Amino acid sequence: MRFVWAVVAFVLAAVLIGAGIAQRTLFIGPDSQQTQVEIDEPAPFVLLDGDVLRTNPGAQTLIVRGEGDVFGSYGRTADMEAWLADSDYNHVTVDDDGEFVVEHVPAQESSDQAEGGDGDTPTDEAAGRDPRGSDLWLDSFDKENRLVADNMQLPEGTSMLIAYDGTQDAPDDIVVSWPLDNSTPWAGPLMVGGGIVLLIGLILYVLAIRHQRRGRGPRRKGPGPLPVTEPIDVAVLPPEERAAIEAPDEKPEAPAPAERDRARDTEIEDAEIVDDAKGSDSKNAMRAVRPAQRRRLLVIPALGLTALLAAGCSAESWPQLGDVSASPSPSPTVIAPENQKPPAVTEAQAKRILQTVSDTLIEADTALDADLAATRLDGPALAARTTEYALRTKLPDTAPPSAIPTDDFEVVLPEATDRWPRTVLMLSKSTGDDTVPPVLLMMTQADPWSNYKVSNMAEMSADAVFPDVAAAWLGTSLVPSDSAFLTVPPAELAPAFADVVDTGESSEFYGLFDDLSLNLAQSIKDSRQAVVQGLADKGASKTSKAAFDMAPTTAEPISMTTLDSGAIVAISMTDTETVTPTGSDVVIRFGDNAQAKALTGATESAKGVETTYEFQLFFSVPAQGSTEQIRLLAVHQDLLSVKVIK
Repeated sequence: MRFVWAVVAFVLAAVLIGAGIAQRTLFIGPDSQQTQVEIDEPAPFVLLDGDVLRTNPGAQTLIVRGEGDVFGSYGRTADMEAWLADSDYNHVTVDDDGEFVVEHVPAQESSDQAEGGDGDTPTDEAAGRDPRGSDLWLDSFDKENRLVADNMQLPEGTSMLIAYDGTQDAPDDIVVSWPLDNSTPWAGPLMVGGGIVLLIGLILYVLAIRHQRRGRGPRRKGPGPLPVTEPIDVAVLPPEERAAIEAPDEKPEAPAPAERDRARDTEIEDAEIVDDAKGSDSKNAMRAVRPAQRRRLLVIPALGLTALLAAGCSAESWPQLGDVSASPSPSPTVIAPENQKPPAVTEAQAKRILQTVSDTLIEADTALDADLAATRLDGPALAARTTEYALRTKLPDTAPPSAIPTDDFEVVLPEATDRWPRTVLMLSKSTGDDTVPPVLLMMTQADPWSNYKVSNMAEMSADAVFPDVAAAWLGTSLVPSDSAFLTVPPAELAPAFADVVDTGESSEFYGLFDDLSLNLAQSIKDSRQAVVQGLADKGASKTSKAAFDMAPTTAEPISMTTLDSGAIVAISMTDTETVTPTGSDVVIRFGDNAQAKALTGATESAKGVETTYEFQLFFSVPAQGSTEQIRLLAVHQDLLSVKVIK
């Protein structure tokens, strides 16, 4: 019976293991659902609406096949449509039935062209506009011949852009894929259960063999059956035999010696046979041990097979008894104001932009390439860089400007807007070098087709306290230059500080500024006094005179709102130093002023020399009615120009 149960176990194990393997091979369904995007009319760009990628649940995978470098990016739908406004493109959307709809959108004609203008507009550039490297994208990627963007989860209001380089028609082999649940939760239990049943069958088989062996021990064959006895008729027996039967009490005669020897030999043979039987049983028992040991070894492959089947089963092969992921803890709710505009950039986008800016400026500083620097600098920052390159060309030993630290971003404050220009404030610092001060930057994007350019950049003082600002995901608003809601309107901040520098404590604005601001003003006054003292030391105080003038530049101040209704204001100012002779027969010699010689190409001037220094300043200006002072956050000074007066 044990053999029968062992065979049943083997058959059941084969069925279970086979069913488990079949679930993961023969009967497993597809792991993804794919839909082809049909492009009928080619165009340089394809814009996939976010709803196209969200047609089905799950992570989205975009597969684009082409010939060459295939480019893909995603961003806010409104931003992408603004970037494509002057270009032909195919817009892919989803109708009410869930079907893909492809609409060819022609380039919008600009007002200049409609009025018969010269055509020198962004539309002419759009014919070859390369989407790679744009700051407008939240993220971008490119690949040769085949682009696969997987595990995407595009949120509402975002879309995907596909192109080559903007000059040739975009790829038209576009497939959107979503994952399907093809898990087989019972495959693992079936295979493991089959392995366990197989092990049980092997055990039953070994027990059956052992039982059969024990039941077959060596046995001596017994004598055959005795014949049936019948009564003896004494009357017919011979006289001698009859006399023996009738006289049983008589002692029988002793057997002859020969008969005694034969009887003794028979007893000895019987004893030997019994000993042989006992020895045979012992040998058979020893032989039975070795096969049992070999049968135990059969259990090891069964255990190994069970373990192998269990190890080869992925998570999809087992039932999920519960959500093993930790439940997210509730976080404080921050409610954005009604009709709140989106931030100009995300935090990750801002970090990528600043890294690109830093890399570009390092390359420009190395090559002394002002044109390359102009792709990432503007306004006061570009003017200072241009002078530095001119100086380093004539004076190679001049130290290059410090690189922008990009190790850590303490503050990313974007403007919340859906229009252009757009402004972003950043505070970045170095984590590996404590001697590198944090840097405040103000950058602006003029239009959808332009990249962000840094207009103001200054080093933050260690004693400065940065005000509380809105989160990067929320953004903030710009403050008008003539705002009356601040202690000093942004447009009047530079003249007010200049008055403090020029007149000191007698200035009406002196008490509005904090100690850091007043210390800066005093240092500027001390540098002016050093120039006057230098003329006196050279004995030129009677033949020449120095004049100083601090004034705002033509660049407009940029102001961004803080949480306390104040503002961070970025301004730029110039301090002009003019040295002129007091008589017509006097000349101003530059002496050991190598910078003046390098920038003017002269060694003296009969009418004088004018040296201009530029200051880039960041102030924290409190709200109107606040008792706080205007705090200096960051300052950077550069030599802007040296000119011979003619």
